[in-house]
Amino acid sequence: MASISSFRSASVVENTALIGESPAMREIRYLIQQVAPTSASVLITGPSGSGKEMVASSIHASSPRSQGRFIPVNCGAIPRDLLESELFGHEKGAFTGAVGQTCGRFEEADGGTLFLDEIGDMPFDMQVKLLRVLEDNIITRVGGRQPIHVDTRIISATHRDIHNAIEHKAFREDLFYRLAVFPIHLPSLADRSCDVPLLAEYFCDRLPESRRFCFSSDSLHYLSQYSWPGNIRELRNLIERTSILYPDQKVGVEQTQKLLNLAVSSQPAERDALWNLSSPSSEISSDHDLSLADDILEDDPDNESENLALFADFPIPGDAVKLKELVTELECRYITAALNSANNIVSDAARLLGLHRTTLIEKMNKYKISRS
Repeated sequence: MASISSFRSASVVENTALIGESPAMREIRYLIQQVAPTSASVLITGPSGSGKEMVASSIHASSPRSQGRFIPVNCGAIPRDLLESELFGHEKGAFTGAVGQTCGRFEEADGGTLFLDEIGDMPFDMQVKLLRVLEDNIITRVGGRQPIHVDTRIISATHRDIHNAIEHKAFREDLFYRLAVFPIHLPSLADRSCDVPLLAEYFCDRLPESRRFCFSSDSLHYLSQYSWPGNIRELRNLIERTSILYPDQKVGVEQTQKLLNLAVSSQPAERDALWNLSSPSSEISSDHDLSLADDILEDDPDNESENLALFADFPIPGDAVKLKELVTELECRYITAALNSANNIVSDAARLLGLHRTTLIEKMNKYKISRS
């Protein structure tokens, strides 16, 4: 892989790493450089995990306010009853538990930048109060009467479709125009797949030296073709997971595929697979592990033709399908076939399906499948 230093100068805005050489990332770095010296409000949109806070931090670090504080607030994570106090502060005795005067985030960010993450989740009544602050640059603490002038730059972000929220009266249109003086949209990682190898190396270089590894060229190609539903956050987690299982090794494409498939390892069978994956001899024996379909269809030869008919009407791969409905239907049919093969004994059917008995019962209840 290329050295990280070979592209660092072109991929970094000031001291904040914005890795990537795709046209989209080049444009974002240009937009950051243009808006950073101003005091304009910025609205950053993009899917979860795409790096919106990193962009906000870059704007702050490149601005004349860089010596001030950068204060991030997740508007969706704070209960609505506490959000006003969190943003504007409160006076002693303003409410039960207010034992002293407390400054809010606006005051803490005075002279700096306040980053309002997930602004699309802000309660509607709070949007009115925020709009007033943006217009006047004056706040009033909860329980107080003294107006306080603040010089705070606002950068906000959301993964939601704000225009749709405006249409459904869930977000104020006037607030949107105050926040989106300068909009920046971040693409998903799948939409800038050529940046994946650079990001992977960047995260690898930040690991402790004893846990560093490298991907093979085939692995990097596979990662570049992956859909990345969790975006950069998912890639960072993959690098961390790989460093634990394969420190100081070259990771091949098969290992990479398994690591991605085992991103959520909550079931014992998956945990066992993850354990086996870390062993040098982690190849799966086809003689030892029969497929689920073989287990179900061959467990009772008398029912083989009947079971095969259960799946005969499924669409041919490549045809247009509603995947979610198809997966649900497939799961229902496999559960029914397993129950038939196990003579309606739930524990035996669970064994055929590779599930815990309680998990199978939950699925049967979910899909309203009876034992008979």
